Amino acid sequence: VQLQASGGGLVQAGGSLRLSCAASGRSFSDYAVGWFRQAPGMEREFVAAMSWGGANIYFADSVKGRFTISRDNAKNTAYLQMNSLKPEDTAVYLCAAAEGPPSYNINEYDYFGQGTQVTVSS
Repeated sequence: VQLQASGGGLVQAGGSLRLSCAASGRSFSDYAVGWFRQAPGMEREFVAAMSWGGANIYFADSVKGRFTISRDNAKNTAYLQMNSLKPEDTAVYLCAAAEGPPSYNINEYDYFGQGTQVTVSS
C-alpha cells in the first residue's frame, strides 16, 4: 500500500490543522494506521494510532485532548485533527500502516508515507 500525507502548513499557536493520509494500492481497511512526527534533531515519536475498524485508538500523552484520529475506509483516507496547536508540535508528520494491531512502536508498521510539515508559530 502507498501512503501520502498532506494538509500541513504554518499556523499560529492555538490554531488547528487537519492532516490527511491517502492510501492506494490496497484496501486501507486491511491496516491499522498510525501517525508519527519528527522535529529537527529529534527522533521520530508516536502521535496517534487507530485500528482498522476504529475500536482501538491511542494517543501520545503530549497530544491527548488536543488531537483526534479518524479514518474513512471507503475513501481510503485517515485523518489527524490537530487543535490547540503549540510551537512544540512543530515537526514533519507522517502516516504509517500496519498489517498488525495499532502500536506506539514505529517498528511495528509496515508502510510509510512521505511526511507533511507542520509549523506552529508562537
